Amino acid sequence: MTKLLKIMVATTLFVSSSIAAEYTIKLTHVVSPNTPKGMGADFFAKRVGELTNGRVEVVVFPNSQLYGDGEEIKALKLGNVHIAMPSFSKFTNIVPEMQLFDLPFIFRDKEHLYKVLDGEVGQILKDKVTAKGFVALDYWDAGFKQLSSNKKAILMPKDAEGQKFRVMNSHVLEAQFKAVGANPQVLPFSKVYSALQQGAVDGTENPLSNFYTKKFYEVQTDLTLSNHGYLGYLVIMSESFWKKFPADLKPMILQAMKEATEYERKLAAQDNDEMLTKLNEYAKTSGNFKIHTLSQEQKVAWQKEMDAIYPQFYSVIGEDLIKKVQAVK
Repeated sequence: MTKLLKIMVATTLFVSSSIAAEYTIKLTHVVSPNTPKGMGADFFAKRVGELTNGRVEVVVFPNSQLYGDGEEIKALKLGNVHIAMPSFSKFTNIVPEMQLFDLPFIFRDKEHLYKVLDGEVGQILKDKVTAKGFVALDYWDAGFKQLSSNKKAILMPKDAEGQKFRVMNSHVLEAQFKAVGANPQVLPFSKVYSALQQGAVDGTENPLSNFYTKKFYEVQTDLTLSNHGYLGYLVIMSESFWKKFPADLKPMILQAMKEATEYERKLAAQDNDEMLTKLNEYAKTSGNFKIHTLSQEQKVAWQKEMDAIYPQFYSVIGEDLIKKVQAVK
């Protein structure tokens, strides 16, 4: 489907769906509806309708139906959509400090992560995004990233050497793989499966939810539970749209978003466990897919290699911001 046709279809849906509502919010995202992010978006739409008694309808366009990975922020700026939930790496061109979230092993565990997101550092970064002409609403969760490959198991840093890994558009992620002799390849998320299938790339880093729902296990032979990086989303709204939005309805939108954030994070935690169970079952029955867990020795080896890239980004992210994250208990 051409981009023009997509927009025409979206416009038709937008007009027809807004007949009963006074206001319509168009929300776009790039993942499957059955992921935590997709279900969180649908939950937000449902709650907006309930809290506003039908005065506001949220129309959700999942799976890159409207805009692909990397196009959402521009579409939001142009007013073609009203809410998007890009991954953190999509903000780095406008707020370089957002590269903080791409630093490998920066978060000790999920508890540490949420304290950072919902604390001082998270607010500092939301304020920086808002200053660029958006309304930064809340942080959503995709989970910690795991390494995969169709060449060999990635257990020690040397195992990644010479392999081509798909990465999001992020200088930190590129540096991460270059540090271990791998070749990072920037690709839109929608093209990852075909790139793996055709051998354009050898491996990926993904949360288990994305890895499973996109069936990457069909084109990868080894998955390593590395928890080396984090993938999250920042839900943002068009500033111009929000300024024109009725003041009496704004608290309801914000309440719906707060509830949706709690719901999405809970789903993400449950989903991680469920996806791992399904992947373990697939590994047992397929005979050509294996799951590995890093030993403490292997994890320390990875951390040593990854810590070495931090100073490269002190001037961009801010050494003080990195230290604030590390100091959170």
